[in-house]
Amino acid sequence: MSGLKLPISLEFFPPKTPEGAEKLRGVRQALYGLKPEFCSVTYGAGGSTQEGTFSTVSAILNEGVAAASHFSCIGATKASVREELATLKAMGVKRLVALRGDLPSGYGAGGEFHYASDLVAFIRAETGDDFHIEVAAYPEIHPQAKSPEADLQAFATKVKAGANSAITQYFYNSDAYFRFVDDAYKLGVDVPIVPGIMPITSSSQLLRFSDACGAEIPRWIRLRLQGYGDDIDSIKAFGLEVVSDLCEQLINGGVPAIHFYTMNQSAATLSVLSALKSR
Repeated sequence: MSGLKLPISLEFFPPKTPEGAEKLRGVRQALYGLKPEFCSVTYGAGGSTQEGTFSTVSAILNEGVAAASHFSCIGATKASVREELATLKAMGVKRLVALRGDLPSGYGAGGEFHYASDLVAFIRAETGDDFHIEVAAYPEIHPQAKSPEADLQAFATKVKAGANSAITQYFYNSDAYFRFVDDAYKLGVDVPIVPGIMPITSSSQLLRFSDACGAEIPRWIRLRLQGYGDDIDSIKAFGLEVVSDLCEQLINGGVPAIHFYTMNQSAATLSVLSALKSR
């Protein structure tokens, strides 16, 4: 149905209420027609959503779709990570998205892991090839990086610690992605780097997210979105055009797959894929 010749994957976040869980079930069913390679589920700061993450992962597996659990290590101990890996393995999880993660506010650094590369190396040492390990990539540079060079080196270190592939932070400038991939490959990175795509459905939400995570909204997009004010239909139509164009540039450039940040909604992702199919 996707009309694409390359794999896609989808990201969800764990719902906070039974109503949210029910709604997400419907969203997933609407998106399964796209035949996703896997669906990933995010993990709150300091593991604050672990129960919700694992139960959502379990629900996806029970629906016959491969599920990847986000897995963050900040504030964790080797013993706690070992225990969680055993839980996930017993559930039938075959794929992890290994992240450093954020500490809940008010906590000190703590824990036995300082970087995502430490976590990747530990998972490999403990479980061999039991898990396909994804790591995060930042084409527009991690907001806490000391420099672009340091960020690239940190990424290469994660991959060399044993990652199988990477998923990027979302972006709206394909040049940033292609340059990042070229630079990473020059450092010896040899795994697929999959672009993460955020459909545009709300200008205020997108601007808030982007300011928080360091994703760049090009000025022309920002100004157009602000110019639409509260006109939701115009924002969605413009967002669809921008994101479809971006995906087309990425596909033409030879990306290995596309990962969609669904925000627990189905309509925007389905619209983008439908638009690509009709081009």
